[in-house]
Amino acid sequence: MELILAKIAVSVGTVLGLSVLAERAGPRVAGVLSGYPLGTAILLYFIAIEQGISFASESAVYALPGLIATLTFLYAYFLVSRKCAALPVIPQIVLSSLGAFVVYLSVSWLFQLAPMSLTQAAVILLVAIFVALILFRKIENVRILNRVRLTKGVVLLRAALAAVIVLVISGIAAWIGPRWSGLLSGFPVTLYPMMLIIHFSYGVEPVHTVIRNFPRGMGALWVYILAVSLGYPVLGLGWGTVCAFGAATVYLVSYSAFVWVRQKSVQAAR
Repeated sequence: MELILAKIAVSVGTVLGLSVLAERAGPRVAGVLSGYPLGTAILLYFIAIEQGISFASESAVYALPGLIATLTFLYAYFLVSRKCAALPVIPQIVLSSLGAFVVYLSVSWLFQLAPMSLTQAAVILLVAIFVALILFRKIENVRILNRVRLTKGVVLLRAALAAVIVLVISGIAAWIGPRWSGLLSGFPVTLYPMMLIIHFSYGVEPVHTVIRNFPRGMGALWVYILAVSLGYPVLGLGWGTVCAFGAATVYLVSYSAFVWVRQKSVQAAR
């Protein structure tokens, strides 16, 4: 029971934080920070607690192609929601989600068929991120202009979505073995509920902005999963997680500094 409550508390806090960030700083910033290893870290951590370090380390290898499935999930959501833009918002969300889940499960199923080393998985994900950056770059960046008040109903919806997704996926992952566990740990546990909330509250364009910017922060996920796979067997769960978060944070800070310097250079050139 304590473990279930811990899953709920961590996932709810993360999703609420990202949702508030999307409203205050804009979906562009939230999209980049959604690449920070939040949902994946939550699932891999609880998998390690429930199934052991070796199980979690093996799962981490398949979390890398699991992130490729996540990229296809996001792109499918974008394509379907764009096609359904003339429909009311609820049918938009339902059809976009159905299309995204079908693609996600299909890609995950293909990856679980083949044995894969850590090096192979890492290289394949880097290629996929590069392709995603090209595919997503034509999506327009927009800001949320009129924020929806954080009523009790909105907060409850966010909390329920986060809790249900984390509990279901972590429960299934523990039952179906390390290969599928790793693939499912790549599911956008914290990002997807935020997308649904933004889509329902503000329409489809801010969701597309989140999708556009997600691959830009995925380097942090790549670094985190590599650190978990290599560090858990040596450092254990606690220090392995701390070091993995440290490595991911260094990447994200470095990336943010690079973007800031580049923007200043462009502005100075004008």
